Amino acid sequence: MSENRESELLAKVPDGLFIDGEWLAADGGKTLKVFDPATGEVVKEIANASPGDGMAALDAADAAFPSWSQTPPRERGELLRRAFDLLQERKEEFALLMTIEMGKPLAEARGEVAYGGEFLRWFSEEAARIQGRYGSNPEGTGRMIVSQHAVGPCFLITPWNFPLAMATRKIAPALAAGCTVVIKPAELTPLTTLYFVKLLEDAGLPKGVVNVFTTSTSGAVSEPIIRDPRLRKLSFTGSTPVGVRLLEQAASGILRTSMELGGNAPFVVFDDADLDKAVDGAMLAKFRNIGQACTAANRFIVHRSVADEFARRVTEKVQAFKIGRGTEEGVAIGPLIDNRAVAKASELVQDAVSRGAVVTTGGHAIDGPGTFYAPTVVTDVKPGSEILQEEIFGPVLAIIPFDTEDDAVRIANDTEYGLVSYVFTENLARGQRMIERLETGMMGLNVGVVSNAAAPFGGWKSSGLGREGGAEGIHEYLQTKYTLTPNPFA
Repeated sequence: MSENRESELLAKVPDGLFIDGEWLAADGGKTLKVFDPATGEVVKEIANASPGDGMAALDAADAAFPSWSQTPPRERGELLRRAFDLLQERKEEFALLMTIEMGKPLAEARGEVAYGGEFLRWFSEEAARIQGRYGSNPEGTGRMIVSQHAVGPCFLITPWNFPLAMATRKIAPALAAGCTVVIKPAELTPLTTLYFVKLLEDAGLPKGVVNVFTTSTSGAVSEPIIRDPRLRKLSFTGSTPVGVRLLEQAASGILRTSMELGGNAPFVVFDDADLDKAVDGAMLAKFRNIGQACTAANRFIVHRSVADEFARRVTEKVQAFKIGRGTEEGVAIGPLIDNRAVAKASELVQDAVSRGAVVTTGGHAIDGPGTFYAPTVVTDVKPGSEILQEEIFGPVLAIIPFDTEDDAVRIANDTEYGLVSYVFTENLARGQRMIERLETGMMGLNVGVVSNAAAPFGGWKSSGLGREGGAEGIHEYLQTKYTLTPNPFA
């Protein structure tokens, strides 16, 4: 990959805050550095917002809301469609930018551009389909009108691991519903969101409808926004502990909230599973995005009769992975996001081994530059191991054997989380039972990837509240009004 091409792209990315239709320096001119995790090098310095900058962004969103909420739905949808078309024209730029700042292989970054773009296309179509209802009350004395209305200014907080898709998944339904937005991307990967907001500007975004700030002091800048009575909606994707704190802050204003939080996904392989499908599914469910996904399979619960063969096959595939900077041809495993991620993966593997687990490949950090951890398979993980309780967020595949269907269900549900599960079985009745018994908001039956813009994404238990995507996604940004009128024939 040409260094000149990367430099030219980075020069196009705005380095300021986008507030009320203008790109601005941060209050006091403070900046923060963005790093390439594959090299450890600084790739760009950008504005570092203060609490005052955050409130200015909310001021702009609040001022723009009356006009935007009354903009015809078709016009709102057409803006999103223009953004979708521009994204297709610039897809290689966005893919490269994500690889630079986050580390994922370029092929996967292209996949994220396609996935993220679908939220723009989907919600461009949903904008004109916001529905209510009209009918007689049961007594016949009046007519009931049920209508849907934009909730108001929204604060959207996105994570570092899918910097484009998480932005489009939140911004698109908000704009389609008639809401205005303040968005705060993660400090580690803010460039993609800045470039995407520039794309929205190019698509004809009215001033104040979308505002973005970047900051290294998220709590200090975000809390005043969340506690301001003008804000009516908070959407967050990130860890459960941070989500809990944000919910506590949102409670004082009775905010509408969407929370997509942590996961601990079980991947269950029964003795009747097609092992070829199961192994292929495992590679997708575990190693997509270098294992740094809330939907990543965390615990591979494999029937004892096939556990050794499953482990042998996945080990063979993992050993064939090419590791390196994501811009290099054929790379499957890029760097983890930072040193803390490497340390966490190391600690979880070491704890499992100390309890009797066996590493069949990997199991160690890779010397720099960059923050790499070798893709790893750990077999015969014992109950009580930390790797079964904590979200790994790295390229570590941990296998625990089971004997009966009830055992598999018990192990799978033995977690505070309930985002997604994966089940591989050729038995239709067993598959249906798993749909009923597994405590997750999503499930892949004989598939290793479930995410789709047309489907409701979200979890149960400590994995969050609300849904993103699908017909359900736009309703997170709408509120219901019921009106009673007299019987017109009385």
